[in-house]
Amino acid sequence: MSYYSPNECNYIVGKPYPTVQVEGQNPIYACEMLSNIGDVVSEISDVARYFYISVVTRQEFSSISTCFHHISIVEMHHLNIFAELAFLLGADPRLWSGRTCKRWWSPSYIGYPKELCALIEESIEAEKAAICKYSRQAHTIRDPNIAAILNRIILDEERHIQIFTEMYQQLFNRSY
Repeated sequence: MSYYSPNECNYIVGKPYPTVQVEGQNPIYACEMLSNIGDVVSEISDVARYFYISVVTRQEFSSISTCFHHISIVEMHHLNIFAELAFLLGADPRLWSGRTCKRWWSPSYIGYPKELCALIEESIEAEKAAICKYSRQAHTIRDPNIAAILNRIILDEERHIQIFTEMYQQLFNRSY
């Protein structure tokens, strides 16, 4: 079985997402959600990364391309959730981060390796960085609604690491 086959692979965890709601406006929490939208480690970075990979792998590795395409859609859903949270918390949910001096998201935030091995490795590292960031936020943010959403999104990111790790192992016969 090809683990990354589009017909056999679940790209999200089979658990519902909590309702997108907050206890009230909070500029500090809003800033955290903006960083999840448009910082280096952010959902838009993952969407752009996986979009790129789906395009450059399409001719030679169509099943890998399809997998990255579907995972980019999951990341778009996460992006939408964080944008809604930022808005509810009182922020303008643009593709930017920072509290007082806004930094716009940039395509330079992602790498553009050409080799398949490097593409998958970068994807694994990006998911690990997101999990680390969201875990920190879930432990420091005192709004249980936001923490529940972060913890649910972490489950999807962990799933993506599983998929990418198996993909890597199958293709390169190594352990990551």
